[in-house]
Amino acid sequence: MLIPFFQALRQAGVPVSVREFLSLLEALQAQVIGPEADACGMDDFYHLARTCLVKDERHYDRFDQAFGLYFQGIEQVSDVLRELPDDWLRKTLERHLSPEERAAIEAMGWDELMETLRKRLEEQKERHAGGNKWIGTGGTSPFGHGGYNPAGIRIGGPGRNRSAVKVWEQRTFRDYDDTQELGTRTIKMALRRLRSFARRGAADELALDETIRATAANAGWLDIRMRPERRNAVKVLLLMDVGGSMDDHVQRVQELFSAARAEFKHLDFFYFHNCVYDHVWRNNHRRYAEKFSTWDILRTYNKDYRLVFVGDATMSPYEILQPGGSVEYTNEEAGAVWLQRLLQGFPKYLWINPEPQDVWPYRPSVDLIGQIIGHDHMVPLTLKGLEQGVQLLT
Repeated sequence: MLIPFFQALRQAGVPVSVREFLSLLEALQAQVIGPEADACGMDDFYHLARTCLVKDERHYDRFDQAFGLYFQGIEQVSDVLRELPDDWLRKTLERHLSPEERAAIEAMGWDELMETLRKRLEEQKERHAGGNKWIGTGGTSPFGHGGYNPAGIRIGGPGRNRSAVKVWEQRTFRDYDDTQELGTRTIKMALRRLRSFARRGAADELALDETIRATAANAGWLDIRMRPERRNAVKVLLLMDVGGSMDDHVQRVQELFSAARAEFKHLDFFYFHNCVYDHVWRNNHRRYAEKFSTWDILRTYNKDYRLVFVGDATMSPYEILQPGGSVEYTNEEAGAVWLQRLLQGFPKYLWINPEPQDVWPYRPSVDLIGQIIGHDHMVPLTLKGLEQGVQLLT
């Protein structure tokens, strides 16, 4: 019965294996979840299937889509799997009710709502719209979407009055799709792949295994052994573009910055505008009073640091190629010269671009930056892009 569901997951891009599918069947056979064929039972089956079949939370969104597409919102897990016609849940009617009509519709209790839904699924034989009983669209029935009921179950489409007590096909994990934009938590998950642990500094952590061995070797007399704390030894130099077109990406860059500071103890950061020239700064309120020479950056930080640029690379080509091309002051050397010096100083580098990747071909400056740093070293600010970039830095 569930083989087509397994195939639907594979078609949706969820890398589920036969072994995992067999684990799901074994869990069902062992009655890990109850045999109830109602909405609550469907919830239990959803969570069990996701636990057995999804190895990486980045695929949760794809699983949700495939699950919703296959089961059409509220199929029954029973001996016979009955499919509903695809067009039943298509919205065909928007119905506007008067306050008097809305007041006349009484909300069902939870048990009554679920039992009535089960009966409707057994009885309904065709698509329905605009009524007060069947599963459909635009009516006052508690089942369907696009109509009005003070406490119904939304199935198969968008809501309108936000009064549903339960929503099928709700995609809770869409942020984990590797083509979606990131939040702070998912950025942290991606950055954790860039780790190289080492024990350095003062010995202030109990080494339990060593203490046990030393105590045993000392005829049972306690011999405490200490060791330095295990820390992420990766060093990151973060250069972030601010102002101008980057104002559209402030929130996302803040999330990236917050995640990076939480993950890396050895993190230093500076700001620039559009392209790096002979100076950068740390405080945007004092950018003209407290400048840091780019030459000093190259002398201060050694080749152990991973260099990460964050910027949309959207600017006039003159700002990259020409002396004096900066929009803020007369730079003596072109931005391309300074970029090449930074790349020579830091062999492991990456450019993270918050602009959607499909607009890059329409930005001549993005292509110029790509030619200087290497097109494969510029990645979008998505989970997939960030993971590709982390591989370049390891």
